[in-house]
Amino acid sequence: MLDILSQNITDDMAWYMLIGGIIRIIIWIFFALTLYRTLKLVKKENLCILPSQAWFVAVPLFNIYWNFEVAKRLADSLNNEFYDRKVEVEERPTQKWGLIFAWTFLLSNIPLPLFVLTIIGILHLVYFITYWVKVHEYKTLLRMHVDHYGKDFTAENKDETEM
Repeated sequence: MLDILSQNITDDMAWYMLIGGIIRIIIWIFFALTLYRTLKLVKKENLCILPSQAWFVAVPLFNIYWNFEVAKRLADSLNNEFYDRKVEVEERPTQKWGLIFAWTFLLSNIPLPLFVLTIIGILHLVYFITYWVKVHEYKTLLRMHVDHYGKDFTAENKDETEM
């Protein structure tokens, strides 16, 4: 396997790249798990993306495109759910951070000069973490609301549940 690599890459470097790639996929899987669990809390009629489709963010190369779809569809799903529950949150929650994350991820996969890729890589890491934290915050808010009122709650039957 290592014989097909360029002569400039040593065996140790190849192993580090392999281990780095595996760690990156594991991180993507945990990120997809957060997206999946968030979408599982949203009622079926409010979903703009199926929870099972969240796993596509862990597919290398395809996720370059899919990150944009997740950013838009997750924001729409959360927006629909929070509107239905009459919970005040920002318009299209997580979308701004998700689109910035998706763009920096796209740019980090374009062959550019090393100093530009380093800056883009740092920005990508910052926005990836920020997006993940924002999704987790909304998942926690939705989880608390679901635990308190139930998954089938709508603002119309709020008076019935409080009696």
